[in-house]
Amino acid sequence: MLANPSVKYRPFPPLALPDRQWPNRAIAHAPIWMSTDLRDGNQALFEPMNAARKLSLFETLCGIGFKQIEVAFPSASQTDFDFVRQLISEQRVPDDVTIEVLSHARAPLLRRTVESLRGARSAIVHIVNATSQPFRELVLGMSKAQVLAMAVDAVRLVKELTAVQPATDWQLQYSLETFTATELDYALEVADAVVEAWGATPENKLILNLPSSVEHATPNVYADQIEWMHRRIARRDSVVLSVHPHNDRGTAVAAAELALMAGAERVEGCLFGNGERTGNVDLVTLALNLYTQGIAPGLDFSDIDAVARSFEACTGLSVPPRQPYAGDLVFTAFSGSHQDAIKKGFAAQTAGGLWNVPYLPFDPADVGRGYDAVIRVNSQSGKGGIAHLLESHYGIVLPRRLQVEFAQVVQQQADAGGGEIGHAQIWRLFNATYLTDAGPLRYLGHRLAEIDGNQRIELELQWHGATRCVAGDGNGPLDAAVAALAVLDYAVTIRNYEERSLGPSRHGGDARACAFVELAGPDGQPPRYGVGIDDNLLTASIKALISGVNRSAE
Repeated sequence: MLANPSVKYRPFPPLALPDRQWPNRAIAHAPIWMSTDLRDGNQALFEPMNAARKLSLFETLCGIGFKQIEVAFPSASQTDFDFVRQLISEQRVPDDVTIEVLSHARAPLLRRTVESLRGARSAIVHIVNATSQPFRELVLGMSKAQVLAMAVDAVRLVKELTAVQPATDWQLQYSLETFTATELDYALEVADAVVEAWGATPENKLILNLPSSVEHATPNVYADQIEWMHRRIARRDSVVLSVHPHNDRGTAVAAAELALMAGAERVEGCLFGNGERTGNVDLVTLALNLYTQGIAPGLDFSDIDAVARSFEACTGLSVPPRQPYAGDLVFTAFSGSHQDAIKKGFAAQTAGGLWNVPYLPFDPADVGRGYDAVIRVNSQSGKGGIAHLLESHYGIVLPRRLQVEFAQVVQQQADAGGGEIGHAQIWRLFNATYLTDAGPLRYLGHRLAEIDGNQRIELELQWHGATRCVAGDGNGPLDAAVAALAVLDYAVTIRNYEERSLGPSRHGGDARACAFVELAGPDGQPPRYGVGIDDNLLTASIKALISGVNRSAE
């Protein structure tokens, strides 16, 4: 039995704002986007990203179109400091991108932070300090006046430190951490003081960030708080009003949308909602929500699978199958009645017309998805479940997209036979589809060596019946194998790779390795999977690569 909430929790009622304007407004254009994947998102990971993974994700974010990216907390660790220096010294930052770094409002940390940015073309120094009563009294042990003085002193110090580096285009961001739990009149006092201390002007605006550091209330309350501040900031024309919603109540996207209606101009968040606790606002969902309302988001998610795979590889997190817009199953219908309505909608849809397909509020093609999954995934939800039977009887756990691909093979067999397909027949179909030597290539053996820090592999293959030996170099064995196949004019791109320890099946046998390779399809064709099984993991991986090449050649 839950405790009596009325005596345990303090509600956050709406403000006394009878003339609130935001409910009658509509979002007319995209906000300024700021990705904090490399800072806020990174600090929330079980295993924070190393420099190589951070750089890879940074390049993905630049490719999506983010112009402001918070890259590190340089005073917190040498790793973060060195990453900022790497971006600058190696000239990794595109000319139209501004990097941002975070610091608490303490002098030694601020000095270290500004030092990390030496030589940057443009940079945002982000100062943060908590302002709410619980933090003032329980965490900081400071009065309102002391907290305000700490904020102003920090701003003045950054102004002094940046003045001696005039070659950099500096901008200041100040965040009232725990803003939503701060008394509004005090939040306004702090905000006006830091704007004054920085000397903000319409030409040199200060970014004033009002985060929902912990989501305490319904989104309309946050919108009221933003509008209240928006209408009262003394030098509003010298401020970029920014929001940073967290998702503790599961309403961060709604809070961000209402905040934009209430006067916010900028949104901070992460791809797919990564971040502390339940995460930050999901910038993918927020941007594509705007897109469905006819607003150009200014961010490119036309290949959502590539973005998701990069995110997963860099963070070690998974994009859930029901994640809005990006999940592997969000454009599928398991219900027969849903599928029938979708088919009729497709039949009525006209090229260039408004999108109007039942149960699909969004065109999958806009994020690089096809329409076939809408039909074929429904077929795999038949008796027993294809994936369940392969896992329970043979120990094979299929990647989600391979489940979709193989389901079509099983459905064709079911349609031809007209009866139920048991696990043995499914296993025979799986072997025939992925594990046979059918096709122009057959694996015979390999040799692996390391040369000058790279991997070199020599593959012994049967190619159209003749034995061939080909070699390739790469940054890993599989990358080298791709280079070796290029000698035979097989130009392939690996979109995803997964491996499993294949446990003993019910029918006996020792545990083996199972590898899955997803190859990009040629000329816009759908991707194809290859599968390999062997006692040796590398051998299984090479077999999977060759399996995928053979299937792509069909």
